[in-house]
Amino acid sequence: MTLALVRTRALDGLAAPEVTVEVHLANGLPSFTLVGLPDTEVREARDRVRAALVTSQFKFPQRRITVNLAPADLPKEGGRFDLPIALGILAASGQIASRSLEGHEFCGELSLDGSLRGIRGPLAAALASGKARRALALPRVNADEAALARGVTVLPANSLLALCAHLAGHDPILPHVAPARALAPNVPDLADVRGQLQARRALEVAAAGGHSILFFGPPGTGKSMLAQRLPGLLPPLDENEALESAAVLSLGGAFDAARWGLRPFRAPHHSASAAALIGGGSVPRPGEVSLAHHGVLFLDELPEFDRRVLESLREPLETGMVSVARAQRRAEFPARFQLVAAMNPCPCGYAGHPSRACTCSPGQIARYRARLSGPLLDRIDLMIEVPAVPFADLATSTASESSAEVRARVVRAHERQMSRQGVANARLEAGRVESLCAPDAAGAALLATAMERLKLSARAYHRVLRVARTLADLGGAERPGTVQMAEAIQYWRGF
Repeated sequence: MTLALVRTRALDGLAAPEVTVEVHLANGLPSFTLVGLPDTEVREARDRVRAALVTSQFKFPQRRITVNLAPADLPKEGGRFDLPIALGILAASGQIASRSLEGHEFCGELSLDGSLRGIRGPLAAALASGKARRALALPRVNADEAALARGVTVLPANSLLALCAHLAGHDPILPHVAPARALAPNVPDLADVRGQLQARRALEVAAAGGHSILFFGPPGTGKSMLAQRLPGLLPPLDENEALESAAVLSLGGAFDAARWGLRPFRAPHHSASAAALIGGGSVPRPGEVSLAHHGVLFLDELPEFDRRVLESLREPLETGMVSVARAQRRAEFPARFQLVAAMNPCPCGYAGHPSRACTCSPGQIARYRARLSGPLLDRIDLMIEVPAVPFADLATSTASESSAEVRARVVRAHERQMSRQGVANARLEAGRVESLCAPDAAGAALLATAMERLKLSARAYHRVLRVARTLADLGGAERPGTVQMAEAIQYWRGF
């Protein structure tokens, strides 16, 4: 047998398209040719595979070796093709039986001693292998993550030699079992935040309806503390959401199988570039907005971010998707995140402080706030002032409500939304807002007055209605009334 076929998986955005590794041995001067649009890392597989075969006590064929990665028009990147190339050479040279490769797919990077190193995106590969009804053999370090995919047999291997022993029937590898679901995480508790009753209430509203929120106030008033406690208030992920989140984190190399089912919390530094936040690269990879999918994206010191970076948030905030286009490749990543931002009221941070004087001129304050464009602020549902906390509130021994108590109310409100419309209130499409969030007569009259006096845009009008609907769900009301509408308008009043 001088021709062997081995199945594997590439990465293309969130997808894992099938790749067939074709290995042919021919007579002639010894050579190793690799074709099929490989990048530099894939071309280097020739040397890794040769060394791994020799150190694993296999014979490296002294013949003309041609390896084709089909389809040829799909770019290939990374070391994930090392293992299928090595197995193809062994099958083509008769050192293992070609029929033993049937019904399997293989992914893995080889070390020079024949051991297997982890790869990027094993969950995406496992999901695709399960749909194709083939077993997936891959490095043991990736097994926990790959086993999270339902309906796929995951075969974890430590080395090329161990995998060949399994294929030959000498030392079978048992299918890997998915790890147990993580226990409740040790997240910061909302009870640690003293005072700030309005900000705590707004955080509960944001958690209940999936709304974006902006905290503004002087330094040291608890803005970051509040943001870090949002994940502990959010309802649990269902299985599909957990899989989507894990698949994106897997592509970025940031997934920990022990945190399966937990909402991600991403907090990039304000020096982050647009590519880091939105995604990019010659081979498109997800950015922070996608790594926060079904979780929280916290942007501290919001005006310190580059304006172009902030403006790039407008589309994913509206659509929940990011499209990264490059000259030769295009990829789409989900980005249904919950934005939490924090900022100071001025460059020095003390504008409006009750006891410290602000040193900024009106022009400096205006320029500072102008870094946030109107269209971006229009996409933020709640804008909350977080003032300085009086000493009496800090020194009090009275415990505030814990995250568990607030989360119970959030979960009940979330369940009402799921049973009524199937999505969180913040994700309601404009066409459904009028029917599902319609206030009573008194609430409608109050909203009409606010529209006229505050000059609200159509987008702001819909956002106020969504927030009022969330307030009604928290209170168990059938429709938003004047109380809910007044509170929703107050949250949007800006700064």
